[in-house]
Amino acid sequence: MAFLKIISPEGTERTVELIEHNTLGRHPDNTVQLLDRIVSKNHCHIDLTDGKYVLVDQGSLNGTYVNGERVQGTRLLRQDDEITLGSTKVVFLTGLAEPAKPAQSTFGSTVVAGVPGRVTMSPGMVESHIRSKLSQQVSQNFLNERLIHDEASLRRDYEKLRVSFELTRAIAGELDVDKLLAKILSTAFELLAADRGVVLLFDDQHQLQPRCVRTKRGSATEEVALSTTIINEVLRDRAAVLSSDALMDSRFKGAHSIIMQGIRSSMAVPLIYSDELLGVMVLDSQVAANAFTEKDLQLTSALANQAAVAIQNSMFARKIEKEALTRERFQRLLSPAIAELVVSGEVAVEKGGQARETSVFFSDIRGFTAMSETRTAQQIVDMLNEYFEQMVEIIFKYEGTLDKFVGDEIMALFGAPVSHPDDAYRAVKVAVEQLQALEEWNRVRVVEGEPAIHIGIGINTGSVVAGYLGSSKALEYTVIGDVVNTASRLCSVAGAGEIIISRSTFEMVKDYFDTHELSPTQVKGKAQALQVYKVLGEKRTRRL
Repeated sequence: MAFLKIISPEGTERTVELIEHNTLGRHPDNTVQLLDRIVSKNHCHIDLTDGKYVLVDQGSLNGTYVNGERVQGTRLLRQDDEITLGSTKVVFLTGLAEPAKPAQSTFGSTVVAGVPGRVTMSPGMVESHIRSKLSQQVSQNFLNERLIHDEASLRRDYEKLRVSFELTRAIAGELDVDKLLAKILSTAFELLAADRGVVLLFDDQHQLQPRCVRTKRGSATEEVALSTTIINEVLRDRAAVLSSDALMDSRFKGAHSIIMQGIRSSMAVPLIYSDELLGVMVLDSQVAANAFTEKDLQLTSALANQAAVAIQNSMFARKIEKEALTRERFQRLLSPAIAELVVSGEVAVEKGGQARETSVFFSDIRGFTAMSETRTAQQIVDMLNEYFEQMVEIIFKYEGTLDKFVGDEIMALFGAPVSHPDDAYRAVKVAVEQLQALEEWNRVRVVEGEPAIHIGIGINTGSVVAGYLGSSKALEYTVIGDVVNTASRLCSVAGAGEIIISRSTFEMVKDYFDTHELSPTQVKGKAQALQVYKVLGEKRTRRL
């Protein structure tokens, strides 16, 4: 007595008892009807011959497989032989005893969320049989027309060009990497009979990560299992691989044999641009183990070559865009020359902080509150923009860093993120030139009937903590420390048109600027009065 345990493509199971002559196929006249669109009408038959059952394929389109091998002619069946017909799995049993229930198994797999399904990469979940390989050079080659002597070669080259054209048309102008990958897989599904597709790209740590997943059914819960063996082979040899994959069903682990949960055709192709390996594209078909042909592999390789160019161009575009945004952001804070050093990576500006010797500069407009009461908001904004434009230009002239605007107040740094041996001199020099520029601007304002603008400036030098501070979503380059607070207090002490500097700053600039020592000054937050100096101007004999 013998039986067939039949597992449908949907996963339902049934057991039928074999008779002397059994026919299997999609047609209802068969003794065993299989409702599987991939199964032929009269797929195969199993006959009892000399007390043993023999399977014979009846020329089915997609073939009959026993234990992963295609049946050519006849095949003697043995206990627990696994038969695959299209998407249907059949187990040959010589008794009704159920296979022993296995212990729960675990896989050391990496599951990465994808859209619309999930991707699992595990060496123990997928067994793969490589049917053919195609090197990148072969996939890209086109024969010289003088060397083409048969129509098949011409057709192959035509198909490569057609695939390239179709993809180029589909992805034209797309610079977003994720949208680009989705279009690449969509085009692959149109050109090839694929059920599922995954694009894996290397991340910044050079780890291969799924970036785009597509399934024909669009199920959000469908899991796509990838063979790490095949992927590693593609990465190692940089060659496209056509394989038959057997997905193992852990429910039958521990039994005499393992019943296949699914046999499929897979194509894994490298994404290579200018000899740089960007990642891997995997397409599979669940309909049959030989659903893809070597011609499909060539087409997929041609598609991957074109896709790699598009992906790299997209990455370049995003990098340029990111650098442009970074450059624009830093050019608002730093002089153009220093901003370029930061963007290029020659100067590191990172989250956190580091101690730096810095001259901290504060200035604000005297009488600004009273002025605001007599002007409209728009007039105040226009005036501040024109004022800030002139003041910041002078700060950048001496390679200072604009820390922030607070109302009418300007905070600038000399020594962070880039240090100079004369940062204190630069800070005071900026203050002197700002007062000179303001004097010229006030002449114009008075003629136009506008009130003159007067500012006070405070400068202090010392060790601060400088760096990007804030949250991961809102970072700001700034400095913190007592030196900053003292500089702000000195600015408050300064009268209209005055530059007040600390003792530490004075010691660094006394050879270059005429100063006048003021009486010890008590400022908020300080227990002892500060020794401060008023800058009168540059010395006539000064450094070159």
